[in-house]
Amino acid sequence: MTATLLPPDAADIRRVIAAALAEDVGPGDVTSQTVIPAELRFRGVMAAREPLVGCGLDIASDVFRSVVPDAEWSARVTDGDLIGPGTILAEVAGPARGLLTAERVALNLLQHLSGIATLTRSYVETLAGTGCVLLDTRKTIPGLRQLAKYATRVGGARNHRMGLYDAILIKDNHIAVCGSVAEAVTRAKAAGVPIEVECDTLDQVAEAVDSRADIILLDNMSPETLRQAVALVAGRAKLEASGGVTLETIRAIAETGVDFVSVGRITQSARAVDIGLDWGVG
Repeated sequence: MTATLLPPDAADIRRVIAAALAEDVGPGDVTSQTVIPAELRFRGVMAAREPLVGCGLDIASDVFRSVVPDAEWSARVTDGDLIGPGTILAEVAGPARGLLTAERVALNLLQHLSGIATLTRSYVETLAGTGCVLLDTRKTIPGLRQLAKYATRVGGARNHRMGLYDAILIKDNHIAVCGSVAEAVTRAKAAGVPIEVECDTLDQVAEAVDSRADIILLDNMSPETLRQAVALVAGRAKLEASGGVTLETIRAIAETGVDFVSVGRITQSARAVDIGLDWGVG
C-alpha cells in the first residue's frame, strides 16, 4: 500500500492522452480547421466554478502540449490544493486551432481527477482523529487506473493494490474452490507477497488469523460485528472494513478499531467537478 504522493508513470500519462485525443479528434478537428483562422492565437483562463481539490494540472498541460508543442502554460495552483470558486487554476496560450482541439480532453481529465481528489478528501476529513486509514479499490474506469489512484493519493487516501499482480486478496470464490480459508492461505504463501483474506463471518476471521493472513478484509459487517472482529484478532493481523461505506457511515466504522476502511465510491462514483476554460484573443 503506497503512502507517498508519487506521480503517475509518465508513459502511462502519454498512453492515456494519446488514446483520448485519438478518440476525440480522429482524422481532424473539422470545426476549428474551418472556422478558426490559422494565424489566430488564443489565451485561455482555467478557473474553478465550485469548491474542489485540484488534481491533474500537469496532465492538462501535457494534453495541450501534445497538440501544440509550444503552448504556453502557467499553473496558479498545485495538485492537492483546496480551491474556492472563481480561483484561477492555470492559463494557457498559443495557436487557437490547436488549443481548441485539445480543450475538451484536457478538461475531461482535469475535472475527473479533481472530482476523485475532492470526494476522497471529504472521506479523509471525516476520518480525522480516528487513526483509521482510507484505502481506494480497483473500482476504476478501465484504462485510467494509475491516474485515478494518483487522484486518491492527492485527496489523502492510501492505495490498496494497484492490480491483481502486487498483492493477494483471497475472496469468496477463491475460498470455495480451495475448500477453506486455511487451504487458500497455504497455497497463496508460495507467491511471497502480502496475503489478504475477505471474510464474511467471525468464524472465517478466526480461521484467517490462525492461518497467519497479513490482512483480513471484513466484508459488509455491522459496527458491532466489526468490534467483535477487532477483539478476536487482537492485533495479530491488520483489519480492513469494506462494503457499502458512505460518508455517513465511515466514521462509526473507523471507531470500531479497524486499521483501514476501503471505499470504492471515491473512484467509481466521484462526480466530475466544474472547471471552466474561457478564451480570449491574444
